[in-house]
Amino acid sequence: MTESAPPAAHRRIPVAPGVCLVSFGVFCAAQRAARVSLVDLMVYRAEGAAVRAGGDLYALRATAAHLPTTYPPFAALLFTPLPLLDTALLRALATAGNLALLVVFVRLSLRLVGHARGETAWWVAAAAVWCEPVWTTLRYGQINLLLAVMVLWDLTRHPAGGRDRWAGAGLGLAAAVKLTPALFGVFLLATGLADRLRGGRGQPWLGHARGAAVAFAVPTLLAAAVLPDDSRRFWTDAVFRAGRAGRAEDTANQALRGVLARLLGTPDPAGPWVLCAALAAALGLTVAVRAELRGRRAWAVCACAVTALLVSPVSWTHHWVWCVPLVALLWTRGHRVAALGTLLVFCSYVPWWVPHGPGRPELHLGGPHLLLSVLYGAAGALFLALARTPSPGPACSEVRVRP
Repeated sequence: MTESAPPAAHRRIPVAPGVCLVSFGVFCAAQRAARVSLVDLMVYRAEGAAVRAGGDLYALRATAAHLPTTYPPFAALLFTPLPLLDTALLRALATAGNLALLVVFVRLSLRLVGHARGETAWWVAAAAVWCEPVWTTLRYGQINLLLAVMVLWDLTRHPAGGRDRWAGAGLGLAAAVKLTPALFGVFLLATGLADRLRGGRGQPWLGHARGAAVAFAVPTLLAAAVLPDDSRRFWTDAVFRAGRAGRAEDTANQALRGVLARLLGTPDPAGPWVLCAALAAALGLTVAVRAELRGRRAWAVCACAVTALLVSPVSWTHHWVWCVPLVALLWTRGHRVAALGTLLVFCSYVPWWVPHGPGRPELHLGGPHLLLSVLYGAAGALFLALARTPSPGPACSEVRVRP
């Protein structure tokens, strides 16, 4: 008696995951050939060692590049297990973890824009690993993908609104590790207050913002209890010294502060930057709140992410991993030219074409180099302009909240 052949669907070879794994394998080989050091991961390791040894966290200068500690003390607490691992093993685990996080990030980005086909995530991840922000995130051993996953997990897991005991947990924890995601909490608070002004109750946004505040406060207070001196130094001094993270005019800094430093030829565009950052924050949050109140969460989340990147004192190119949901949103909403243009910008490695290094050449750029040095920030600004009046695009479900 012969067995019947299995259905064709069961015999189908999973092509998309296979292509993704091949892409990741080639990527790892390219990183190895480039002799990447995962320098930021080594800084995290040094921070963990400093906490374990009772050292001064914000006097630390780690690696041959003498890089300082820039994150809140809670992040250093999370890094305390890293010194226990062999350096080679730590680098391998960090790379594998970031590649897995990339797949999750892509899936969450597609969920945000209402694309339900799971197979697409593998194809997008296979390509996204080669875009400059993702490449550089893995090259440095950065935590950008982890933070982005925490934010998107929080903002896409309960689309119908209502009560959710974990609402805000991802946002708050991400902000406790690195302050930039805190703008998402401000966005939720502003949306709730705006809804009340127009006669609503402000829910679920106010509840979500409250949850984020609690999830931020608890680990921050824990860090203050365990590391009181480091917490005092950070919250009274280090947090206000933007220059600790690096030179403002560095071509890798695609925040407004970096853009202005290069345009004005000054290492400290303090006055103009404060004014432009305040204006950008107000305009960006207005765009995000209006989109959210119209039920367009994907536009709102991406607008908030871009605003955070623009107004932060430093947004290195690897912080712009948010280009992934930006491109997905523009493509699924029918803005194909804008999507392709954005994809081209973030896959061109264009900031590295600009003179940089010793002698601070970024302060003396002209012509084409000056234009190339601001393209990430310009792409973000253009996205916000487009997000002001987003067209509905093709029929496509989107993560929504119910007021």
